[in-house]
Amino acid sequence: MTSSRVGSSRSSVVGFDFVFDQHASSPGKLPSFDRFPPPHDDHLYTGPARPSISKYSKFSSVSYNSVHSAKAYNPHAYFRSRRIKKGTIDRPELREKDPRKIWITLIPIFGFLVGLLSIALLTWNGYSSVSRHRYCKVFTDDFSNGFNSTIWTKHVETGGYGNGEFEVTTADDENVFVRDGQLVIKPTLQDESYIDNTSVTNLTADGTCTSSTPENCVLSVNRTDGHIVQPVKSGRISTKNFAVIRYGRIDVTAKLAAGDWLLSQVMMFPAQDYYGAWPASGEIDIGMVRGNNYTYNGGRGNQLLQSALHWGPDSTTDRWQATSGLRDALHSTYHDKFHTFGLEWTEKYLFTWVDSRLAQVVYVKFNHDFFQLGGYGATYTNGSKLVDPWQGPGTSHGTPFDRPFYLILSVGVGGTSGWFPDGVDGKPWVDKSNKARRNFWDARDKWFPTWTEMVVRKVTMWQQCDAGATDLSGFT
Repeated sequence: MTSSRVGSSRSSVVGFDFVFDQHASSPGKLPSFDRFPPPHDDHLYTGPARPSISKYSKFSSVSYNSVHSAKAYNPHAYFRSRRIKKGTIDRPELREKDPRKIWITLIPIFGFLVGLLSIALLTWNGYSSVSRHRYCKVFTDDFSNGFNSTIWTKHVETGGYGNGEFEVTTADDENVFVRDGQLVIKPTLQDESYIDNTSVTNLTADGTCTSSTPENCVLSVNRTDGHIVQPVKSGRISTKNFAVIRYGRIDVTAKLAAGDWLLSQVMMFPAQDYYGAWPASGEIDIGMVRGNNYTYNGGRGNQLLQSALHWGPDSTTDRWQATSGLRDALHSTYHDKFHTFGLEWTEKYLFTWVDSRLAQVVYVKFNHDFFQLGGYGATYTNGSKLVDPWQGPGTSHGTPFDRPFYLILSVGVGGTSGWFPDGVDGKPWVDKSNKARRNFWDARDKWFPTWTEMVVRKVTMWQQCDAGATDLSGFT
């Protein structure tokens, strides 16, 4: 329903009457809502004017008889610019330059350049300190042609190799042999009847002993007191009669033996006792790993490799702890898979590594003499004189590790030197007991079922062939 009035018109939609300005119907103009003033928060809206709801009612309706004067709608932009007009604000900082502000830029640039220079110098220093020697291959043996007796010597001894070990090493194929193109070193048990009936093991009498020291060739025991000869047979091979190096590299790829009270050994001994009896002439342990389970002695089982240099004026002054390191197999063991055990040795340094030259186990830089490093002083505490064995013509900071060494691969068993501490994880013998071998043998039903073997895939030896690397003429 509609009706007309002077100056205004009204329209009713579903019972609501809205009053419109008569001019709003003309083109180009919008209707004016007399009850909807502009919103107060004009900064929230930037478009055309919007009607706002009266504070008294949601809609303002008018009846047919009511008279309201319609206010003309004049839209305004609710956005008010707060931009500062150019030229209206004085900015003295643009007119007056502070000469000190240049340092705000120069100092960071200078610091950046100094940092780059420092990095470059450190990088060059590290790069230049790395020796870049020429190496000549001495031999590579992958055992594809069987056991090469020209390269390798099987050691036959019963003296325990300085560790009081419980094995006699043999030349038998039972303990050292090649299987499927891989070298195997396997420890085995002596016959029980041999243990019960043997009082003397004499390797000199049968001409098999490879040592010139009588104690290493003959073992005599008193069986009536419960003593026994070596209860285990094992293998130990070396390059002593074929290849020795003075400075060079060694790579041995092997899977080490697992089993209680076994000790896998990859090491180097001096070709001669140049500076005296062990350890005065040195020993290089590339890798030594116990065969016990990884839980042994708080994680010192077959997942932990130890590498060390042994040196000292005599056997009571070995300072190997100062030049030793450890390497964990990381979620594995050294028996689970093959690993490469390596050595790099120059006149300036020596380091050992596992699987990568970056994974170093021990690094020794020869920048001071070993007598000083050991802190031996002039005398023992009891007043006896301690003589420095590493003096004389041709010696250096690297002495005693400046003479030829040869490579050894071995699986040791037990021992009384401390590799297996007393009272730890059911150790069945005590080191200082005179019945240590007997106590070990009596527990064979427990440890022998755990034993495996050392398997060697490949061995490579390089000699540093720079001028002077093999020149020993300066020594006396």
